[in-house]
Amino acid sequence: MVLEAEVKLKKWGSSIGMVLPKKAVEKEGLKEGETVRVMIFKKRNPWIESFGTMKFSKSTEEILKEVDEEGWDE
Repeated sequence: MVLEAEVKLKKWGSSIGMVLPKKAVEKEGLKEGETVRVMIFKKRNPWIESFGTMKFSKSTEEILKEVDEEGWDE
């Protein structure tokens, strides 16, 4: 099963770590010491990254409405 969770990175000594939300741990039945595979995707706002670089034939309001209706997959 694939589980998605948004986490904040925190400094642990000279490393950076993450804490998994309790609900995610319980849902997957994770136990201390188990090995898990983590896929990392930096959270980005595509609208800010492309601000001023793209020209649209629709208004911003129309585009945002479509994104809300269809969802956004990175």
